[in-house]
Amino acid sequence: MGSPNAGETDPKTDSIDDTRHESGYDTDSNTDCDRDDLPLPLPAPGLSQFEEGEKVLAKHKDCFYEAKILTVEYQVNKWKYFVHYIGWNKSWDEWKGVECLLKHTEENIEKQKELGVKQGVKSAMAWKVSKMKPRSPNVARGRKRKQDSVDTEKNVVSSDNLLNFHIPPALRKQLIDDCEFVTQLHKLVQLPRSPNVDDIFKKYIDSKTKKHGRVTDSVEEVLKGLRCYFNKALPVMLLYNNERKQYEETVSVDVSPSAVYGAEHLLRLFVKLPELLVHVNMTEETLKELQDNFVDILRFLRKNQSVFFVSTYKAVEEMKKED
Repeated sequence: MGSPNAGETDPKTDSIDDTRHESGYDTDSNTDCDRDDLPLPLPAPGLSQFEEGEKVLAKHKDCFYEAKILTVEYQVNKWKYFVHYIGWNKSWDEWKGVECLLKHTEENIEKQKELGVKQGVKSAMAWKVSKMKPRSPNVARGRKRKQDSVDTEKNVVSSDNLLNFHIPPALRKQLIDDCEFVTQLHKLVQLPRSPNVDDIFKKYIDSKTKKHGRVTDSVEEVLKGLRCYFNKALPVMLLYNNERKQYEETVSVDVSPSAVYGAEHLLRLFVKLPELLVHVNMTEETLKELQDNFVDILRFLRKNQSVFFVSTYKAVEEMKKED
């Protein structure tokens, strides 16, 4: 993700992205030189490996996401691609080099899984890309649309009317208290949290291993997806306005939100999941499996509520004195 709604987007960010898109230039690149003023002609570019409107796998940090190429430009002697991550706000649109893109094929998806990419191949809120198909109203028509519509999975259903899991009453009260502390009393969770989200997921795996002797691949996949999605969603929709400065001061490029924030913000993600999964189509079997995993993780949070959640929120001035 004034008003306490966690999930506002910054119109300034959107306007900047729009300007970058329309100009066709990467703001990180040196554009002081006018190509028309160069003394020598530029060499003819080779053919681009990707085209406008093509669906690809785009790498952002440690994750591969389903994306759509909006613009193709030849910049500074190399091809650059302006991509939109399917299911994400356009503020995440960005320029990518060819080294960050893969053809959207089952072979590439499986290859990334086999290579053990740190966060796996993800679509927007889809941990099993081969089974979950994000919907986009702007998919190009014609041959590509026909190819995209081919689905070997049967009984693929929209998740918007079927995802149905309940947050336990004790955790609902936790959410209410959390909102009041931050938006009314102007107090925050002191960071970094211990245990953080990464720690909580590790403890969850340990508890499942102790109980069943092992953890299934699907559980590990869901946890990896949750972690990846938490890291991307937190600055966009999981923060209240008066928490943003704290986020900017605490989280850097080399520090993941899941290593800083804890159960309080993780619980906020679960509130958003049904809304976010509206963008995904999946099989009934996958939907039920995902839903059961969510319920079990929430049960684990409830069981360890006194350990995972803070009992005291602090004013910014109070935290500064302690530092």
